[in-house]
Amino acid sequence: MWEIFLKTLPFFMLIALGYGSGRTKFFSAEATAYLTKFVFYFALSAMLFRFSANLSLEAILDWQFVFAYLAGTSVIYILATLVALRRNRPMTEAAVEAQCAVIGNVGFLGIPMLVLLLGETAIGPIMLVLAVDLIVFGSLIVILITGSRDGRMSPLILLTVLKGLIKNPMIVSITLGLLVSGFGLNVPVPINDFMVLLGAAATPGALFAIGASLANKSAERVAVAGWLTFCKLILHPAAVAIAALMVFTVDPYAAGVMIAAAALPVAGNVFILAQHYGVAPARVSASILLSTAGSVVTLSLVIGWVTGFMG
Repeated sequence: MWEIFLKTLPFFMLIALGYGSGRTKFFSAEATAYLTKFVFYFALSAMLFRFSANLSLEAILDWQFVFAYLAGTSVIYILATLVALRRNRPMTEAAVEAQCAVIGNVGFLGIPMLVLLLGETAIGPIMLVLAVDLIVFGSLIVILITGSRDGRMSPLILLTVLKGLIKNPMIVSITLGLLVSGFGLNVPVPINDFMVLLGAAATPGALFAIGASLANKSAERVAVAGWLTFCKLILHPAAVAIAALMVFTVDPYAAGVMIAAAALPVAGNVFILAQHYGVAPARVSASILLSTAGSVVTLSLVIGWVTGFMG
């Protein structure tokens, strides 16, 4: 276990470096925003395109995997929603809290960390987790917030969701890569080398950007943030593990990747959504901060456990 912790430590050291740079104002909020944009639209997209261009949809699409992750995640999503409603919070806030409870930082932290720690074979399962998060739960929060505010469901909500998916560079890069693979096209060597070079910036850039963005987060509403952190770091991977290992038939290696992905801290894009809709941004901010700090220990423990049965 200590060995796993030492392997994950450099990733969190990069996050700490970014945090220190942001906290001391050496890296301004504006600089952090531009670095995040570079990673999101260019470096990470290049990495995802290169990975997916060397995969086939048939090889990575496993419906047992999808159903297991969807089932485990839905249980915690519903639990977090019910707890928020029990506290007499409106549906808009309940939807945001539920998002904190299940949506991990797969793009900026999960892809670089898990691929390096668990091998490039992990990219297929990670992409499935990312797809479910973005397509299902990323759409659900928009539908719940917009629908509850309007008091009814409108076709315009679905149009908003569709536009959001089309504009997401991670969805676009994965789709383009799978199309290249599906049509049997060969990526020219200079283009591939360009993607390798650009994609190499994704890991350090993403981790530094996570830390720098955390410097602007506050730890207000610690009690609720602590509950959501517990959901994300403990309950979510536990529920996914039960679904993958006991309910559905999922390959042990893929199940291990899924569980590790579920143990990731709260994603930064939840804060972006909360800020955009004006729904509990301080609560989300505190959840991101606490879950990222807590994951230094919990993520190492989960990765150490899953590597024991992945084979």
